[in-house]
Amino acid sequence: MKSKNYSKKILEVFKKRRFVFSEPEVLLDSNYIIQRSGENFKKLMLTFEDDSGKNMCLRPDLTVASCVKYLEENSKGTSKIYYSGQAYRRSNDNKDSIINDQLGIEIIGSKKKSLDDKEVINTILKSINKIKIKKVTVNIGDVSLFRQLIESLKIPERWKLRLIRHFWRPDYFEDLLNRLETNSDIDPIAVNFDKKRFSEMKKLDPNAEIAGRKISEILSRFDKKIRDPRSFAEGKKTAKIIRNFLKISCPIEQMDRYLKNFFEKNNIKKDAIKNTLPVKSLPKNGYKIIFSTNFGRNIEYYTGMVFEISALKKEIARGGRYDDLLKSLGSKKNVSAVGAAINLKNLSRVVQ
Repeated sequence: MKSKNYSKKILEVFKKRRFVFSEPEVLLDSNYIIQRSGENFKKLMLTFEDDSGKNMCLRPDLTVASCVKYLEENSKGTSKIYYSGQAYRRSNDNKDSIINDQLGIEIIGSKKKSLDDKEVINTILKSINKIKIKKVTVNIGDVSLFRQLIESLKIPERWKLRLIRHFWRPDYFEDLLNRLETNSDIDPIAVNFDKKRFSEMKKLDPNAEIAGRKISEILSRFDKKIRDPRSFAEGKKTAKIIRNFLKISCPIEQMDRYLKNFFEKNNIKKDAIKNTLPVKSLPKNGYKIIFSTNFGRNIEYYTGMVFEISALKKEIARGGRYDDLLKSLGSKKNVSAVGAAINLKNLSRVVQ
């Protein structure tokens, strides 16, 4: 069976599920994409300068290109599309082509997030079922769980922002954890100075004002600032909690039990993470379905559920939720969006 025959079978599934064909632009503003999709994309992009000196690129990803088209057409409401086209990007493997034939789907602007997540992953799985492939593995995660965990921890706001911002850069993220663990960002001279001022100000009338602010308000802020630098033990404990969270990996049906055990072991409130993965019950069909808290860190625009389908160590499909992407591309507000794409070349390599 040739690649075009795979495409025909897959597209039949997309159409049957009422996805409408769309043709995203091939040429995109490269600066525009880099600013909004992250440094990981920059390494992969094929860029050039047009006649006017503007930096352009061949689309490295059809999801971003589909979002750009959605905004350019001033679309409103739900857009449920599919595409068949090529993405152009470099690979870490010199043997791989820079041209990637893809078939994909996107649901943009819908308010039915959980249902849309299920529809996207189930549509992709049903498409792959049309092709005879053995030993299929589904890796699935939810990057929003990490953000919710960090927000629940008793660490300074500056550290919460750092960890969330650099979650997508594993090496630098590990360096941040090492610094958190050892409190290496703390200036002991500044801390001692703050403690001295705090002690002196406590002797003053709490209702008196300095520069229009009550002493009681200033003391409250000072108290938080002084508590900001954690003790060595606290920093070490917090870093350990984060590392242990990112080690969670289990069959998807055991996800809730693993998360519950993690919360109890680390004395974290059960409701610290309110939204767990909506896609828990997937059609088995002999698939191995693994949930991992560390999965989905390679593309910065994902905000929720992420998944990858592979066979024989080849990625044949990937997708996820990206609710912040359209706003970063120019929308006045966040737009709910989720999608996935099938890599036809890898699919053809694993067909039995």
